[in-house]
Amino acid sequence: MIGWYVHDHGRGHLQRLQCITAALRTSVTALSSAPRPAGFEGGWVRLPTDLPTGPATEMTDTGVTAGGTLHWAPRHHDGLRERMASIAAWVADARPSLVVVDVSVEVAVLVRTMGVPVVVAAMRGDRGDRAHRTAYDLAEALLAPWPDTAPEPWPQDWLAKTWHVGALSRTDGRPVAPPPGDRRVAVLWGSGGSTVGLCDVEAAVAATPDWHWDVVGLPGSPWTEDPWSLLQRADVVVTHAGQNAVAEVAAARRPALVLPQPRPFDEQVSTGRALSVAGLAEVRDSWPEPAQWPVLLEQVARRDGALWEQWSDGLGAARAATRLDGLVTEIGSGDLLSIRR
Repeated sequence: MIGWYVHDHGRGHLQRLQCITAALRTSVTALSSAPRPAGFEGGWVRLPTDLPTGPATEMTDTGVTAGGTLHWAPRHHDGLRERMASIAAWVADARPSLVVVDVSVEVAVLVRTMGVPVVVAAMRGDRGDRAHRTAYDLAEALLAPWPDTAPEPWPQDWLAKTWHVGALSRTDGRPVAPPPGDRRVAVLWGSGGSTVGLCDVEAAVAATPDWHWDVVGLPGSPWTEDPWSLLQRADVVVTHAGQNAVAEVAAARRPALVLPQPRPFDEQVSTGRALSVAGLAEVRDSWPEPAQWPVLLEQVARRDGALWEQWSDGLGAARAATRLDGLVTEIGSGDLLSIRR
């Protein structure tokens, strides 16, 4: 049995769970405040929420982070107490072989101090703070959904246990059509917060009358659970630098303009930098001015979408599942313990 903690902010963590568990041989139970997704066949433990309560002034950084040793442990928070108790009760009862944590330093520490090996879902960016160091140090392995050709500048002991499996997309394996060539732009955005609004897109649309624009994911625009058809209709994709958004574009093999959004620890900035260095996408720090769009779209459209195979070859989920199944076998046979000794 594998336990899988799923953070409920945004949709990326849940998508990774679904991609990988579809390829796993080992049974899985997920633990999350999010509702069970349609089609998920594993176990599901619905956790109490630990969202902030009371005036923000009552939660100083020291009180929330336990002096910088954790990220989210507010004093005397009933939801947090109940959440951690639920996780501990499940671990004690189910006795999982290991738990994948995506993502929470506090859950990783809790589970590991109960004697259960932990695999941490790695995130790009600067993870050198005290709390992240604890989680990454205690992990048996770091699951990185990007290729080993674009590693993070991490300590060698982290890199030595990192599984660079490549990007993970729900659409891996679907047949890819060539760009249609009818000058269509797909704006693919998400729910994690944005510096971009519909007014920015409207200004770009007005500046490019010979292009047709489709927009999903921005406040005020439609949302789609499966953007595949949208991406396949596009000649150019404009997106943020979240792991899942980039994975979807890579799987669709579409030329892309990537606009990293502000995130803790510069996660998206780091992803954008990696894409730029590899020459896989046009990367800009901010939404371009209207006058820049005509030339920019032509420039991006000339990119070779086939180069995305370097980032996503369609086998990321299978690699991750093989690694997890293998670790369960090692733990069960005692090989892992003998290696540690």
